[in-house]
Amino acid sequence: MTRPEASEKIKASCKTIALEMMDLNPTIASLDDTETQEALYEASYELTKQLEIIKKRVIKLERRGDAGADTSTKL
Repeated sequence: MTRPEASEKIKASCKTIALEMMDLNPTIASLDDTETQEALYEASYELTKQLEIIKKRVIKLERRGDAGADTSTKL
């Protein structure tokens, strides 16, 4: 798999997961238990944030346009 193929697969997977999470939220509301609902909404939110971080890192890599080598001398 090439880097562009991997990037597209990662972004597509993140999108699929995010869409599934959107479908999950109305279901959580049906649980009729406030404590559980709050915990699940929070976990869902955190997962969505992490998916966005993954996508942004992949996009940043794509924009860099190099072969992945880090030529910086900074620690």
